[in-house]
Amino acid sequence: MPHVVIEYSANLETVVDFDALVEAVRAAAVETGVFPLGGIRVRAHCVDHAAIADGDPAHAFVDATLKMGAGRDLETCRRAGAHVFAALSKALDPAFAKTTVALSFEIREVHPELNWKRNSIHEALKQRA
Repeated sequence: MPHVVIEYSANLETVVDFDALVEAVRAAAVETGVFPLGGIRVRAHCVDHAAIADGDPAHAFVDATLKMGAGRDLETCRRAGAHVFAALSKALDPAFAKTTVALSFEIREVHPELNWKRNSIHEALKQRA
């Protein structure tokens, strides 16, 4: 982990380069030094149907969640979250310049005994190093 899941309103499709956005968020997660490289995943999903605020179809939203394993102290989580949020926010500057956007971001800690994983990427990265 972490996994960053980004949902966004469909009206941002023509305004935001989502390939660049997910890469910026991935790079920021790496830069924190907090997460194992082989566990980082960032994905973005378009929401075709949404109603926002007063119903003005120009309004847009981006909602991002960073899911991470439990066990890090609060300050480490805050620092990592702030760094990832800054990258996400910067990648959305063009959207904020063109329309009204609601951006939200949160960190969720995953319970250590209530999640299961299988990942061969860690070993592949070790072999490449």
